[in-house]
Amino acid sequence: LMDFDGAVALDLFSGTGSISLELVSRGCSQVISVEKDPLHHSFIREVMERVKTDHCVTIRGDAFKFIKRCSTQFNLIFADPPYQMSGLALLPELIFSRQLLMPEGIFVLEHGDKSRFTDNPNFFQMRVYGAVHFSFFRAKGKANEEQTP
Repeated sequence: LMDFDGAVALDLFSGTGSISLELVSRGCSQVISVEKDPLHHSFIREVMERVKTDHCVTIRGDAFKFIKRCSTQFNLIFADPPYQMSGLALLPELIFSRQLLMPEGIFVLEHGDKSRFTDNPNFFQMRVYGAVHFSFFRAKGKANEEQTP
């Protein structure tokens, strides 16, 4: 299990921001919320203002462009892209090629049943809830060598 207290998290394809809000409420010191849709982005900002938190940075923009220019490392990255989005299969590779996860970090990718990530070297677990699949990834390295999936 992950300790969210003081964690730095990235919420890609944030939608209405429910994951970002949950991460803030669980004690993350910083959550970066990336959402392309202007109405959803505005909604996330309004909610964070209402709950009076400065622990969430909202960014209106394309998640792929954000990943390509990001230099921050995160304890947790959560991505809930549209299931039929082109480029979905590239997300784990982009995350790990940019070294966006801290050594003990976890990347969670929500996707439909047509996508499979079990061949990715950073993949360690998949959970299925109805038609919704969550693939879990972690950075390879000394921090994870002794851990079992």
